[in-house]
Amino acid sequence: MIMRVNSIIYNNSHVDGPGIRTVLFMQGCNLHCKGCHNKSTWDINKGIERDIDDLVDELKKKVFNKKITISGGEPLYQLDALIELVKKLKKAKFDIALYTGHVRDEVPQVLIDNVKYLKTGSFVESLKTTVKPFVGSTNQIFEEIK
Repeated sequence: MIMRVNSIIYNNSHVDGPGIRTVLFMQGCNLHCKGCHNKSTWDINKGIERDIDDLVDELKKKVFNKKITISGGEPLYQLDALIELVKKLKKAKFDIALYTGHVRDEVPQVLIDNVKYLKTGSFVESLKTTVKPFVGSTNQIFEEIK
C-alpha cells in the first residue's frame, strides 16, 4: 500500500511525546486549523509517495530507540494507510504516538489498540500553549493508552 509523506525528522524531537522521538509528518489535511504551523502538509497531492513496507524497513534501520510520533497534516485523512502503518510498526515493537485533530470518539478503535499515546483535538490558536506538554493548545488532550 502507498501513503503520502510530507517529511520525517529522525531522532530529534523532545516535544512530540515522551522521550527523544522521530516524527513522521503525513501529507494531507482536511481540518485546516487556523494558525497551523504545518500548512505545507495540507495538500494531499504534494509530499512523497511511499510504499508502507519500504517505509517501515527504513524506520526500523534509522529510528535508534523505536519511538515514533505520527503527525501531519491529519493522519486520519489517509486512514487505510495509517492503519496498515501503525499495525506494522506495533508488530516491530515501536512506541507509537498518534497526533490527530479529531476528537477521541472519531479515532477508530484499531488505531487506539495499536498506539501507546494519543493526542486528540484540533489546534485552537486562541488557546495556544507552550507549557502544557506535547500539545499546541490547551483544549488538546495527550494521553497514554492503557
